[in-house]
Amino acid sequence: MRTLQIKSFSKDQNYQGHFFFILSKGMNSGKPLKSPCPNCFVCICQSEQEKELLYWLSFGLWHAKAYHSHLRGSVIPFLTISDAQQQLAKSLIKATANPQSLQESIQLFQKLDSLEALYEKNLQLIRDTRRAMFYRRSFL
Repeated sequence: MRTLQIKSFSKDQNYQGHFFFILSKGMNSGKPLKSPCPNCFVCICQSEQEKELLYWLSFGLWHAKAYHSHLRGSVIPFLTISDAQQQLAKSLIKATANPQSLQESIQLFQKLDSLEALYEKNLQLIRDTRRAMFYRRSFL
């Protein structure tokens, strides 16, 4: 594995290859994203496998609040590129020491993420049903 390549996201630049985004501002700093937002970094990877590994590792670090100790700023907390890179690299070294455990964790994260999406979809259907019942009963 090579050195991690994390850069500031620029909407004017066209990124090619394998990459994902990391939120850089706010209390959710460090959260990996599939699509860009104005306040994020881009993590450029050499392969799809490396991208998936780094994405889910970053996802786990974000959920464990590992980036919180690196946040700076008093009004809007932010994460610097070097802090994100160091935390991710340090965790990557530890994770690759036990690849079996890492793969099991990634698979569990993926299952939990899909389950969370399913629950969110069900909650939205419940909200829509409530709204439809209210409209149908002509209470407006």
